[in-house]
Amino acid sequence: MSTFSTILVYGIPASLLLSVVIAGMGLTNPRLLLRSYPKNVQAVVRPMSEREMRQTLSWVIPFWFLLGGFPAAAALAVKASNQDFLFIFLSAFGSIFLFHLVDWLILYTTMPTFVVLAGTEGMAGYKNYAMHFKGVLIGPVLPGIIGLIVAGIVVFV
Repeated sequence: MSTFSTILVYGIPASLLLSVVIAGMGLTNPRLLLRSYPKNVQAVVRPMSEREMRQTLSWVIPFWFLLGGFPAAAALAVKASNQDFLFIFLSAFGSIFLFHLVDWLILYTTMPTFVVLAGTEGMAGYKNYAMHFKGVLIGPVLPGIIGLIVAGIVVFV
């Protein structure tokens, strides 16, 4: 299987499941995603309560499990086909980077109403495309780190 195929085989389900987790958080209580909101939106709402922080943790644990699990599965699949470190890394990176792109397209281009916090409707931060573009540029960093860690473990351990 090619690296591109591996990215799609593992990246599409990762994108779907991680998007379901984020949607679940937003539908349960959009404030659980407060740290991801623009600064001007965060400034006008009350800080997260202890209860909301605990709720966030109950969602974040499966999120991080998926965020690490899919790249690991992709890397192991590529290693099984006797590929070198670069291809193992690219598969791990790409499978989670695909989620980053899907997340950006859904949240920042469509802005579903269920993620807009009560009392912040129409705030400029939601349409701050410079902030969102910066997020796109910074976006490859986390998948890159995850890809390097996973590839390193798969190749050297």
